[in-house]
Amino acid sequence: MQAMIPLPHPLLSTHYSPDSLLAGIPQKVKFTVTIGHYTIKSGDALQLSNADAMPVLYHPESKAVIYSNTQEKISEASLTVQSSEKITSISLPMVPAYHVITFELEVLYSPSVPICMMENENLASKECRKKGKEKETSHNSMTTIDQKVTIDCPWSIYSTIISLTFSVPFKAKHSLLSAGIRKYIQVCVQNMSEICFQFSENNLKSSDIYKDLSLQPLNPKAEQHIYSKQAIFFVWELKWTKELPPTLQCIFSMNFCSALSEDHSFSLKPYTYEFQLENFFTLYNVNAEISPPLGAEYCKTGSLCSLEVSITRLLDLLYVDKDEALTETDGYCTTKLMYEVVDDSSNWAVCGKSSGVISMPVAVQATHKVHMEVMPLFAGYLPFPDVKLFKYLPHHSAHFMQLDADSWIENDNLSVDKNMDDQADNSSIKSRGSIHSTASAEHKGLPMPRLQSFSPGQVFNSSSGMQILVIPSKDDHILEVNVT
Repeated sequence: MQAMIPLPHPLLSTHYSPDSLLAGIPQKVKFTVTIGHYTIKSGDALQLSNADAMPVLYHPESKAVIYSNTQEKISEASLTVQSSEKITSISLPMVPAYHVITFELEVLYSPSVPICMMENENLASKECRKKGKEKETSHNSMTTIDQKVTIDCPWSIYSTIISLTFSVPFKAKHSLLSAGIRKYIQVCVQNMSEICFQFSENNLKSSDIYKDLSLQPLNPKAEQHIYSKQAIFFVWELKWTKELPPTLQCIFSMNFCSALSEDHSFSLKPYTYEFQLENFFTLYNVNAEISPPLGAEYCKTGSLCSLEVSITRLLDLLYVDKDEALTETDGYCTTKLMYEVVDDSSNWAVCGKSSGVISMPVAVQATHKVHMEVMPLFAGYLPFPDVKLFKYLPHHSAHFMQLDADSWIENDNLSVDKNMDDQADNSSIKSRGSIHSTASAEHKGLPMPRLQSFSPGQVFNSSSGMQILVIPSKDDHILEVNVT
């Protein structure tokens, strides 16, 4: 790649390969000054503005090569580079007119990833604040960052701006893992480049100071090598003694260097990845149990089996529970939840009502149980059906509450559990006329109840991954054989 900047007298250009500028390790950029009829005098220097994220590295053995206008090498001269906090000054050797000067500088761009909100699966759009101008390259899937550098030349009163494109060799992502109420934070770092790196001193900390919260590392302390396209996972257990904060801002950092480089005299900034977790504590535990028919030892294909779903509240009332679904009477709080039993693998047939709305007490160890029947369709060790849990947010409107509640619930393909909600007593004897009247009200713009997914980690399914043995049903066949 080559960028040409026309100036009144000389021409200044930079040369580098787009694939060679990797963030985080020293990279060489070649500068070429085509002098023209201007004569470089003693004291002439290029003034480069220093960006905080991209210092210019100086080596005493740096040389400037002088060529004639026919590209014939004439001589070499020592290159003097002086750096301050904001400016890097490059003293040019004295050169007569119509010559060319070339020299190389090493620059180092520090890669980092800004704070990114914990992704919510039910959001249609996911946005992340980014520093600088970043874009995703299609050929190697590495994020590229354009870094602007301002250069003041002695032969012009105008500043020259050049753009250097760096590719970030790492891609980081995080996930929240749960085991009941225990929480683990996992950070995955993938090497997207073609070279090998060496990692050391990985660390995860909270940007805010919480005395009652700690992050216990579960990672090896030894240095690790990460090869091209390889990923390394780091895990910390989140421990606390009092109530968890509603929001946790985390900063992951690690030291790194090229595994092939032997020169570590320069000081590299660690790679950092910032992210934020919200509402990550476990509110509910969902457990499913499947029992064979009465008198049978095992479940059989084609036979109805009993499925019991237990929903248990693990925490008392929190601020996240204070929404439209919360009802408080004399200090006793309940909330509306919707459960749904689905089997995407088509191993089970859910017989009867597979979803419903329950009124759940907001108290520790409050439990609601739902019973239904399922039929195994295949033999073998079958995984349990999935049990999904949602917040059920009804519409609170005076005009809307005058209508029969079960009409719009039934019209919205939702059912209310009769044991927990007194409003559902007559849901099974709805007339066709009442359903039609509600449907017509919906067409008039009447708001309907809505479902809201829980944040990742708020619902723990303790029966996820469990299997049960299903044996084939007994099937007698008569085979007639004639022997002559």
